[in-house]
Amino acid sequence: MKHFKAMTIAGSDTSGGAGMQADLKTFQELGVYGMTALTCVVTMDPFHHWAHSVTMLDVDLLKKQLATIVNGIGVDAMKTGMLGSPEVIQTAADTIRNNKLKSVVIDPVMICKGAEEELQPELQPENTAAIRELLLPQALITTPNLYEAAKLAGTSVITNVDGMKKAAARLVALGAKNALVKGGSRLKDTDQAIDVLYDGKNFDVIAREKIDTPNIHGAGCTYAAAITAELAKGNSVPDAVHVAKDFVTAGIRASFPLNQYAGPTDHSAYKRQLIANK
Repeated sequence: MKHFKAMTIAGSDTSGGAGMQADLKTFQELGVYGMTALTCVVTMDPFHHWAHSVTMLDVDLLKKQLATIVNGIGVDAMKTGMLGSPEVIQTAADTIRNNKLKSVVIDPVMICKGAEEELQPELQPENTAAIRELLLPQALITTPNLYEAAKLAGTSVITNVDGMKKAAARLVALGAKNALVKGGSRLKDTDQAIDVLYDGKNFDVIAREKIDTPNIHGAGCTYAAAITAELAKGNSVPDAVHVAKDFVTAGIRASFPLNQYAGPTDHSAYKRQLIANK
């Protein structure tokens, strides 16, 4: 029996809902062995309204982690999450290029998901340019949300499917082989959670029910990790995206509150759903 292996280059979310914790849970649920190269540790302050703090790890330590995984073990697919600095983005890009990694999912995390994106600054504005120039050309697929897609594509705020399509086309023109622009619950005036996948020729508008819940912490990480897991198993990009959409939808439907500030997706919900439907 072949053991499929996936790597995430991401931050550690101390609350357990997003980042490498979400990635590992997703990999496990989809039958893939997961490994982590940590870029930072994110903590939340329970005494100051769950304010997020990002502590970056030394880049030399990241390089040692990457050597352990890529050179010492090998991967069938990989994803990026919170990278945090141009130097870390360069390190990730060098690792992909020097080791000729192919099944690469670039999830361009730009901010901590603790509040509305429009009210937060980017972690560092120069990260956007570094992701655009160094990582998009090496991406089999990139998975930005509406905020991230607008930043990377250089468009105005995205509010509808046409805007999602324009941003996806721009991201492919910038070098990504496929672009998945995620509307999710943030796309207004619709009762569906809509994403747009573009492969350079065709658009696939993917819609599922929009679930009315504030408990969506880690949904973006989970979605990208599910795509990565399916790619690691040898599935095509469209098939991987559709499985991932079902995975994250099930997780959001079964999501729950951790406290008054945050609630994560339930990573075990998809498997329970499959068992129940047999």
